[in-house]
Amino acid sequence: MSIVTVQLGQCGNQIGHEVFNAICSDVHGTHGLCSKKENESYYDASKERFFSEEKSGVPVARAVLVDMEPKVISQTLSIAARSGCWKYDDRSHFCQKQGSGNNWANGYSVHGPKHKDKIMNLVQKEAEKCDRLSGFFTIMSMAGGTGSGLGAFVTQCLKDAFPASFILNHVIWPYGTGEVIVQNYNSVLTLSHLYRSSDALLVHENDVIHKICAQLMNIKQISFRDVNQVIAHQLGSVFQPIYTGEGPLHYSRSPLGDLMETLVPHPEFKMLGLRNIPQMPENSLAYSTFSWPGLIKHLRQMLIANATMEEGIDWQVRPPRPGSSIPSKHSTSKSLHFNTSIANLVILRGKDMHSADLGSFQDPALYTSWLKPQDAFNLWKTPRAFNKYEKSAALVSNSQFLLKPLDNLVGKAWNMFASKAYIHQYTKFGIEEEDFLDSFTALEQVISSYTTL
Repeated sequence: MSIVTVQLGQCGNQIGHEVFNAICSDVHGTHGLCSKKENESYYDASKERFFSEEKSGVPVARAVLVDMEPKVISQTLSIAARSGCWKYDDRSHFCQKQGSGNNWANGYSVHGPKHKDKIMNLVQKEAEKCDRLSGFFTIMSMAGGTGSGLGAFVTQCLKDAFPASFILNHVIWPYGTGEVIVQNYNSVLTLSHLYRSSDALLVHENDVIHKICAQLMNIKQISFRDVNQVIAHQLGSVFQPIYTGEGPLHYSRSPLGDLMETLVPHPEFKMLGLRNIPQMPENSLAYSTFSWPGLIKHLRQMLIANATMEEGIDWQVRPPRPGSSIPSKHSTSKSLHFNTSIANLVILRGKDMHSADLGSFQDPALYTSWLKPQDAFNLWKTPRAFNKYEKSAALVSNSQFLLKPLDNLVGKAWNMFASKAYIHQYTKFGIEEEDFLDSFTALEQVISSYTTL
């Protein structure tokens, strides 16, 4: 089944381009120990999922590009075409001459309704190219105006137009130091609206990825492209074909459906986080060896201690003993020491993955009490290596990982709202104070639900 990617705003378009690059690089890269038949099966499954093909033989990304300014889309189309490996459809993009000025209300209430028909027509055409549609993968920022405001509007339109299809929103969490003065407002409005119309939100935090670039990738002058390539690598490690239990040569047919079934057992809990190991510069791979027991041990501790990378994990964090109570788990404090999960998915790629023991992820103490470990934990795997990594593991987790950032974000936005700061910038485009209050209420409910796991 195929996924249609909807790239929204500058951030969404730049990350989307890197995602297709990573997928193409993986398909044409190292094959590990796989047979020719296995590699062909992998290639065919990946191609059906992400690309259609023109008469020229060059794969065409199943994507719709949307931005209110033409510069980024023009650059993105051009760079992809020059690669010779893949390209975008020249007719599957929409842009205007004027952006949203970092104003969520402008994107949501003005640009969205004004351009809805044209944007959804492009999406419809892209969906009709798919023999079987799994759903939509939208990529957007929370901080700006077009990606967040128009992105939230388009997501609602997707839900209305394709009620039987899955929608996974990939959301970029802004830098804590601040990108724009109203980013907390934009973020609160974005998250609350996406929570209503999306099946799940896969969140990447800019501060975390920046840290990975500096400490794991050893990049001295970190660019947006460096950050986007790390994100794209992580996304590719999840979305490239994988066996989900039907046996060898049976790659997942409904990637988004399988992901939702595995990780989102209840509509109150939609926040997904992603961790990868190992991640390192390409020139270091030749001098590095990895064992499954070591990778799995680190990945599990990253989960329970809420560490975002291998360096600096707090090894003192342990699961609570049966029958014990941790006060912070049932209080309103968000400084949780142990990261409780609703559901976890581990994806193993590379040789000898059958020897990997994932029993430590089936510990009931890791999970909320209302799900059995056999329902809360899933393992997907393939012997095919991913992007030059002989062995690699990814963890997609529905857990309390975002509680503290979310609580901080809502608190900052509320403080601004209480003093009426910048509210007029939103009311002039039709977003009233009641809309803000509804968004605060929705996210407070999300915080409360995750706190009481």
